[in-house]
Amino acid sequence: MAKQRRLSTAQWTEGVLAGDRATLARAITLVESRHPSHRVQAQELLQAVLPHTGYAKRIGLSGVPGVGKSTFIEAIGLKLCDSGHKVAVLAVDPSSQRRGGSILGDKTRMANLSMHENAFVRPSPSSGNLGGVAAMTRETLLLMEAAGYDTVLVETVGVGQSETVVAEMTDFYLVMMLPGAGDDLQGIKKGVLELADMVVVNKADGDTAVRARHAVRDYQGALHMLTLQNPEWPVPVLSCSAIQGSGLDELWQKVGEYFDKLGPLGHIKERRQKQQLQWMWAMVELGLKDILAEQAGELFEETKQAVLEEKLTASAAADRLLSTLRHEKKGKL
Repeated sequence: MAKQRRLSTAQWTEGVLAGDRATLARAITLVESRHPSHRVQAQELLQAVLPHTGYAKRIGLSGVPGVGKSTFIEAIGLKLCDSGHKVAVLAVDPSSQRRGGSILGDKTRMANLSMHENAFVRPSPSSGNLGGVAAMTRETLLLMEAAGYDTVLVETVGVGQSETVVAEMTDFYLVMMLPGAGDDLQGIKKGVLELADMVVVNKADGDTAVRARHAVRDYQGALHMLTLQNPEWPVPVLSCSAIQGSGLDELWQKVGEYFDKLGPLGHIKERRQKQQLQWMWAMVELGLKDILAEQAGELFEETKQAVLEEKLTASAAADRLLSTLRHEKKGKL
C-alpha cells in the first residue's frame, strides 16, 4: 500500500476549509497524534482554521449503557441532514484499560448516517481519559466546525461520574435515560442531572411507552429538587423513540429554543469562554506529565514504584516530581 504524502500546513488548511472528507479525517488523526512533530503541525493547522470556527451548535450526549445513544444520534442526525444541515458526530469509544485498544464500532452502528453526504462520523478512542472523552476531542471539534458542519454531536462512553466532562466542551448537554425511572432514580448521579440542559427518556415505544411517561414525571420531580445551573432555562424532560422516530421533532425544537433564548443573553458565549480556560489547564496538566517523565528520568519510575509499594504517599510523590521542575527553573535564572 502506497504511503500517503505528508501535507503542508497550507494544504491541510485548504482541504479542511473546503470540507474535503479525506483531508478532514487525516487532519483529525494528525491532531490526535502525540508525536512531537505532528503536534507542532497540528497546532499550526488549528491556529489557521480558528477564525472559521465557533459557528456550530455543540451538543453533548450522555447516558447509561444501552440507552440507545447511537440509534438516537443516527435518527436525529438523518433528520437534520435531510433538512439541509451538516452534522458531525464525535463518538468516543471506550479504550481497554489493559492494552489501550478500542472497538471503534460507531460507524457500524450509524451506517446510514455515515454514508450521508451531509454527515461525518468520527469514532475516537477515549484512551482512558477523564470522562471517556478523547484528549483531543475539543480540537477535533474545531476542525469539524472549520469544515462547515453546523451541528456537532459529541457522544461519550456514558459510564462513571467523570462522564460530565462532556458538559465542559459543549453548548448543550443532553442526558438520556431509560424507562422505569423508579429503579433508575435510586442510582442516578446528582451531578449529571445538575449539568443537564435536557433529559430525554428514550425507547418510549411498545410495552415501555407507559413506563416512559411515568419516568418523565419522576425525572421532572427530581429536577425540581435540584439547583439549576441556569435559572433562565428550566430543564425540559421529554420522551422519544429513536427507533420509531417519534418525539424527535419536538425534542429538536426545544434544542432550538435553548439557543434562541440563551444565545442573545450571552450565556453561550460565557460558557464557551469558561470552557476555553478549562481546556487550557487540561492541556497544561497533560503536557506536565510528559515533561516530568522526560526531565525526572529514573526518578519518575522510582517514584511510581515507591507509590505502588506504599513506601511513599501520593502527595509526597507529587512534591518530589514537581521539585524537579522547580530546580530546572532555578537553574535557568
